[in-house]
Amino acid sequence: MSSEHMQIGEVAARTELSLRTIRHYEETGLVTPSARSQGGFRLYTESDVARLMVIRRMKPLGFTLDEMRDLLEATDRLDSRTELPTAEREELLERMRGFEQATEQRVEDLRTQLARAEEFAATLAERLARTPTS
Repeated sequence: MSSEHMQIGEVAARTELSLRTIRHYEETGLVTPSARSQGGFRLYTESDVARLMVIRRMKPLGFTLDEMRDLLEATDRLDSRTELPTAEREELLERMRGFEQATEQRVEDLRTQLARAEEFAATLAERLARTPTS
């Protein structure tokens, strides 16, 4: 095993994802181990870890597996060393802009939810402070 490869346990620790979740993402085609050891263990690279981090960041924003796959396919294509036709490059960039806009909206929605939750927590704390204890 090369020093640039990591086993799934190290990847799980670094990404804060469970082994089961990483395997699930492999089964759904979102990430593929870069190699296998002679014993058949999954081996990952920094690039694989970065890909898992993208997935981990998209999940709490409510993106579906298909949406994650779509974004990853677009970034993979843009990052490839292959010269892309202008029209294809623009279409991929437009898809990424769509994800950026959706992300901004979802973050704003989460901020609104958080503000409401904090208001509720403050209301409960005030209520408890006004309630005499026995």
